[in-house]
This record gives sequence, C-alpha cells and structure tokens, in this order.
Amino acid sequence: MAKGKLSIEVQTFVVQCLACFDSPSVVAASVKAEFGETITRQAVEGYDPTKKAGAKLAARWRALFEETRKTFLEDTSKIGISHRAVRLRKLEAQVTLNEQRGNSGMVASLLKQAAEEMGNAYTNRRELTGKDGKDLPAVTTPVTIFQLPDNGRS
Repeated sequence: MAKGKLSIEVQTFVVQCLACFDSPSVVAASVKAEFGETITRQAVEGYDPTKKAGAKLAARWRALFEETRKTFLEDTSKIGISHRAVRLRKLEAQVTLNEQRGNSGMVASLLKQAAEEMGNAYTNRRELTGKDGKDLPAVTTPVTIFQLPDNGRS
C-alpha cells in the first residue's frame, strides 16, 4: 500500500512503532491487527528515517520519529518487565505452571532466578563497605625498609 493511501492515524502508528525499534514485519502485522489494513514490510520501512528507504521521509514524520525514539530510550518506566515486582510476578506464574506439569527441574531453576532477583544479582549496584557494613580501612602507604643506592641514575 502506498504511503498516501494510509490514514494519518495509521502513518503515526507506523512511525511510532519503528521509533520503538519494532521490525517492519512486526509493524506490518500490528497494523493488520489494529486497523485491519494490509501494508508491506517495504512500505513500512519507508517510514524509518534511519534506513535508506526512509531518506525522503517528510519532516513531520521525521520529527515524530525522533521525538518518539528519544522518549522511548529515556523512559523505561512504561516497560513492565523493567520493574522487579513484574518480573517476580511472571516468575511466580511460571513456577505455578511448572509445578502443575511436574517439571521440578524448571521449578528449581525459576526459584533460583527469583532468589537472585531478590538479592539484586541482576543490578549493577555495588556497595563498597568493609566487614559487617563498616567503612573500608584507610589505604596505607608502603613503608620503605631500606633505600637502594641510585648509582648516579636519578
């Protein structure tokens, strides 16, 4: 389907999906599901200003793409799985399902993953403390026991 034949609503949807790193195939399938319209992957790619096919994209769509991409990259709070509670809830559902199926190996693996999640194994946060949470000992400078002769090389 040519660009001009799509409604503004569909075009906006396509640009925003591409800005959120959806592939042209996924976007084409989403357009079909959401709007009941068929669009080819090649036509979808024409709405991506980062691709050669989208090099002549109108300024309006280019601006929408850039704004959407910036917002998408800066705001991860809208992505459910970025929150620990959501991840734990999904893990719990998987544990329940695998218990019903009698898959004890998978249950054990999921329980280990949940324990690691609760223990912050999947974060980059590091605490630099000494034993029992006390301050680290101060760095001591090395003590010179004896001085070697420089033999005139200084």
